[in-house]
Amino acid sequence: MKAPLLLILTVWLSTQYGGSAPSTCSHPPSQWCSSLDSAIQCGVLKQCLESNFTRAHQTADPVQVGLYYESLCPGCRLFLSDMLFPTWLLLNDIMSVTLVPYGNAQEKPDGKKYVYECQHGEDECVGNMIETCLLSMTEMAFPIIFCMESSGGVTKAAKSCVELYGGPQLSWDKIMSCVNGDQGNQLMHQNALKTKALNPPHQYVPWVTINGEHTEDLQDKAMTSLFTLVCSLYKGQKTASCGGDPHRHYRSYSSNE
Repeated sequence: MKAPLLLILTVWLSTQYGGSAPSTCSHPPSQWCSSLDSAIQCGVLKQCLESNFTRAHQTADPVQVGLYYESLCPGCRLFLSDMLFPTWLLLNDIMSVTLVPYGNAQEKPDGKKYVYECQHGEDECVGNMIETCLLSMTEMAFPIIFCMESSGGVTKAAKSCVELYGGPQLSWDKIMSCVNGDQGNQLMHQNALKTKALNPPHQYVPWVTINGEHTEDLQDKAMTSLFTLVCSLYKGQKTASCGGDPHRHYRSYSSNE
């Protein structure tokens, strides 16, 4: 999932303006960087220019980080909210993220559809399905999923997280139509196939792949400091976030911090 700039700006604005753009901004997040006027009105001109410059000077393919997980798995929630999402915010220009919510679920055919049993019960199946539908329906999926996974209750927070980050084009009714319909069932089936195709087969969750590969060494490094791992594996010119600019340095994210 290669993140568009609007995802970064939405989260950035949440800290700067309490979750919304300045009052002078009349544009939805998807249009903040669409023109010079909109960027100025919404107070994000500097961020739009910096992102465009960075993308124009990329010299290598992004590092691909895959996360195979379950929506209610405590370790998955911790890794996604405390390690993966913060690293992605800082290194969005040199990394891509693929989320596959399924994990240790079990799939059984039922006519033309499939039924699912999840490790943490029915509520987890609902959470997995909501997040699966989000990933197919909106470019804002990752911030919404982060909002859900970092909350006190994943499925209970889903509707408010959608309202916070989804924008007017993404309605809760559309999401639930996917969750309860054929679309969501088939999307979850694809998650099951992707999970079952892992080589080596996954033995636990969260299960992390780097550029399509999983080893215990990569897993340990990702869990300890994904930021450092991504910076070390990126084959292009070092970005400012990774220390390419001597005047800008960021701390690595560690599970011990």
